[in-house]
Amino acid sequence: MSSRITRAVARLTAALGLTVAALAATVAPAGAAPQAMGQCTTSSGVVLAVDFSHWGGPVYRSCGTTPTTGYELLNQGGWATTGTGHDGPAFICRIGYSGHQGGKQYPTPQQDDCVLTPPASAYWSYWHANPGQNTWEYSQLGAMLYKPKPGSVDLWIFGGTNIEGTEGKPTVTPDQLRAHNTRPAGAPAPKDTRTAAPLPPDVNTGPRPENPPPADRTPPTAAPPAQGAAPPAPSTPASPASPSAQPTESASPSPSSSVSPPASPSPSTGTGAVAAQAPGPPVVEAAPASDAEHDTGSYLPAVATGALVLLIGAAAVFAAKRRRRTE
Repeated sequence: MSSRITRAVARLTAALGLTVAALAATVAPAGAAPQAMGQCTTSSGVVLAVDFSHWGGPVYRSCGTTPTTGYELLNQGGWATTGTGHDGPAFICRIGYSGHQGGKQYPTPQQDDCVLTPPASAYWSYWHANPGQNTWEYSQLGAMLYKPKPGSVDLWIFGGTNIEGTEGKPTVTPDQLRAHNTRPAGAPAPKDTRTAAPLPPDVNTGPRPENPPPADRTPPTAAPPAQGAAPPAPSTPASPASPSAQPTESASPSPSSSVSPPASPSPSTGTGAVAAQAPGPPVVEAAPASDAEHDTGSYLPAVATGALVLLIGAAAVFAAKRRRRTE
């Protein structure tokens, strides 16, 4: 009987170990490759944005690969998160970027110990904007379950947001954050492989244009010769290619007539200009950086759950043993 109980306890212990290992594998940061912001386009990559304006910082935006999850995007390229002791790493309690304040995560431990679930008045809320969409959608899934679409934007903001997402909406727009280029930065333009079909020989395409066109078709008006004067000797007309055919003054036009004032840049030519002119916190590109120290949160909930399962199993085995003895 004792050997049977030992085997049952061993099976429960092995199951507990497998459960904890599986949980550790799911919360470890995945290998989502960070990219320079110029590599995200309107149809590839995902723009990750984090708003630190609650602590006087800017809105950082970076580019990540797809397909992946929101949690993986938020834990690569210098980004790192911390979960809560109550809910585990899936509930984002703190966010930090190694290029901002040395990787300090916010809120700080003095502001929130991240043991219990933060209140709705002070937590990181999760928002999405699909490709081509300029309105935010409050995430109905956690970061570990949501898979952003290529060309979309993920945004995290801290503050008071109710669970319906009808209050505490972002102050920046998706168009301020998303990538507007159709090709990755530095990629060559696609070649046009189309060839024009030859025209039939009987098609009249009009007179062939002169190249270069003559400067003036009107012959100069000559003054009448004076009485008694010999008629002027005929002169050979200068060749159009001769430099002396044109006055020297016309060869070098005046700077005031050829130099035009520089055109004013349009606000819509780049996302940086749009972000600088729009109200709200400034938008700063977060270049891929070395990974910051990663804290996934406490594994205490998983360990406690496994220990509870083990105790319940041992109690069931002990009760079965006593029942057999009384029989």
